[in-house]
Amino acid sequence: MAPEPQKIREGGKHKESESTTHNKYPQTSVPEKREETKPAQPAKPRKPHNVKRLSSAGLQAASVLQTKTGHLKEYYNLGRKLGNGQFGTTFLCMEKGTGKEYACKSIAKRKLIQKEDVEDVRREIQIMHHLAGHANAVLIKGAYEDSVAVHVVMELCAGGELFDRIIKKGHYTERKAAQLARTIVGFVETSHSLGVMHRDLKPENFLFVNEHEDSPLKAIDFGLSTFFKPGDIFTDVVGSPYYVSPEVLLKHYGPEADVWSAGVIIYILLSGVPPFWGETEHDIFEEVLHGDLDLSSDPWPKISENAKDLVRKMLVRDPRKRLTAHEVLCHPWFQIDGGAPDKPLDSAVLSRLKQFSAMNKLKKMALRVIAESLSEEEIAGLKEMFKALDADNSGFITFEELKVGLKRFGASLDESEIYDLMQAADVDNSGTIDYGEFITAAATSLQMNFNKPVTSSA
Repeated sequence: MAPEPQKIREGGKHKESESTTHNKYPQTSVPEKREETKPAQPAKPRKPHNVKRLSSAGLQAASVLQTKTGHLKEYYNLGRKLGNGQFGTTFLCMEKGTGKEYACKSIAKRKLIQKEDVEDVRREIQIMHHLAGHANAVLIKGAYEDSVAVHVVMELCAGGELFDRIIKKGHYTERKAAQLARTIVGFVETSHSLGVMHRDLKPENFLFVNEHEDSPLKAIDFGLSTFFKPGDIFTDVVGSPYYVSPEVLLKHYGPEADVWSAGVIIYILLSGVPPFWGETEHDIFEEVLHGDLDLSSDPWPKISENAKDLVRKMLVRDPRKRLTAHEVLCHPWFQIDGGAPDKPLDSAVLSRLKQFSAMNKLKKMALRVIAESLSEEEIAGLKEMFKALDADNSGFITFEELKVGLKRFGASLDESEIYDLMQAADVDNSGTIDYGEFITAAATSLQMNFNKPVTSSA
């Protein structure tokens, strides 16, 4: 059976990035039938999120970074907020001496509940320093600590996410897909040669540095990354549902898991949809473990044989038979002499990619909206809350219903943000949201964000 669809969190693993809110993933186990929990009433007075948090390893630690640092504000001026994460907030910041802009991720110590959370932050910063010379890894500028937070200053990646760039351009070729894929796999190869597994490779974790056509593409978010030595076996379940490998779900894996995730990204780049799809995380995991790899439906008949051969060899379930990152880079599809044809991909690929990307954004926005209006004790009432938004019981939520309902439940969003939420959800441009999909997205994100594992290992 596939794992229980819960958020994977390895030992309270820290997970955020410069421009987007990120999650941890499913702590897996054999699925069990869940008991129905009586939902909290929406009108119930809001309780603080930390109502049960009596202590924090982050605040108790003499020093999270275990070294003396100066104060962030001695060297930088903080600007606008770039994004939110489970553990903190990312801001634009400017270096006082040079006027150069960076991203500053401020991690609240009070949210580092377990000792493992503190260790995770330390390891994330160590890995960023370890990969500092890599052309396609976001560059860390420095780390600072004060009484309430750890601040990580890093290169600002203002060019947007991988899929957003493709969608905005409106067209691209198989050869361009190969160029992007070569960058991603090149990052994996170098990381592995340096003894680092990323463990959460996905399109959202690759950002362009700027808006220029030739902008470098950078890997970000090393909150789930870990050091490894040849032969090491890992059992902690981490990653993201569409991209997680079978052996991770089976709790017995090594660096080959990164190659699987890169293979999934390439599959999406070429077809617009993930290779293993499901309505719920449980269904996705079942497909990852047992589903057939479809390389025959549209648009695959129009994709080169070399591309299909590569995807097939990267998405082999047995990691011992899977290509290594180096072998992937040596594949004919990546060769300069024409392995990947320079002809536009079917327009349906971009359309599917746009829809898939929009649904992922919806999940992130839904998480933020709900997190602002409910305490942890009220999460069980998610479904009832969103049903309440559907004032006329039509099965769909209109813009007005969403605006009135969110205001009633105390969400602090202005009209433009609510409109953005509608746009992200309304992929068929019908002017309404299928609230069932919205509920599923929100509930899934919250399960991921708040669930903690029973055990962790490395």
